[in-house]
Amino acid sequence: MSAGPEAEGARRTAQAWVMLFADDPEAVSALAVVRRALEAGRALAGLRRLRLFELRGELPPRGRLEELLHRSTQFYNPHKERCLVRVDRAEPAPFASGEQALLVFERGEARRPAAERWWLHETGERIEVREGVAWGLRFTEGAEAARATAELAVLTSLAGGLFCNPNAQEHRQGGAQVPLPWLLSRAG
Repeated sequence: MSAGPEAEGARRTAQAWVMLFADDPEAVSALAVVRRALEAGRALAGLRRLRLFELRGELPPRGRLEELLHRSTQFYNPHKERCLVRVDRAEPAPFASGEQALLVFERGEARRPAAERWWLHETGERIEVREGVAWGLRFTEGAEAARATAELAVLTSLAGGLFCNPNAQEHRQGGAQVPLPWLLSRAG
């Protein structure tokens, strides 16, 4: 009989999705630039920015995991942000139906050693923590959302792309369901 993802001491991956309570100035600014300057962005109806942490290792059950994340300033500030925890592929990621998910992360720099040290100090367990930025792109009715997201993803010129600098960053485009893991996976 399988112990399942909630088993105590199970080696697994969890996602912590962090979102601001208030309007996100980066998302507001990016939306204005995309609509004004990029052809693929003309049909962009909305844009959200989320931070994604992926934790991999001997993780506690959901309640204890959420409590640890809430206590630590290594992951988010509960006074201005909220955090949604996802521990199973069957659980939805925080994207609305029809919204395109785009993940951007620093090449070779997504690892968060300070968060890993904090976790070790608090729990006695070594885990791996990585962080990236996820964008939720919502397009107008009839737009080719997946194609437009791909065109907007990587900066190619002043007239092409915005979210990922190919010199220092990598990106992954989400499909109908965001993978778990996403940052830690080899394929996008």
